[in-house]
Amino acid sequence: MARDVARDWMWSEACEMLARAERMRRELFRPAGNEARLPAWEPPVDILETERDVLALVALPGVEPDNVQAAIEGSDLVIAGTRAVPAEWRTAVIHRLELPQGRFYRRVRLPAGRYSDVRRAVVAGCLVITLQKA
Repeated sequence: MARDVARDWMWSEACEMLARAERMRRELFRPAGNEARLPAWEPPVDILETERDVLALVALPGVEPDNVQAAIEGSDLVIAGTRAVPAEWRTAVIHRLELPQGRFYRRVRLPAGRYSDVRRAVVAGCLVITLQKA
């Protein structure tokens, strides 16, 4: 049993190190445009492809879809917006704050192709952007 705990801990540490390395790589190789220079946090994004669609699932709990800008720039999907701190939090005593606040910006490479329709939905705290293949 102790061996399983050690293996699970090592696996968890390895996954966390890979995630940190990926965040550092994205920060280091961020394009030099004006948007990329402003301070921002990056929401996690999953990109999935079906026969007809490409789906981008963006983890943005608490962010209204109307407060998110999404655009296709070249072969990238660019997602930007702001998670605003609720007014009642401004006078609260914060004991733990893990969800990032403020401006977010994320650029992800899309699978090669053309897209004819873009739809948005919110599913379980994720913004789902559906790009229909042309």
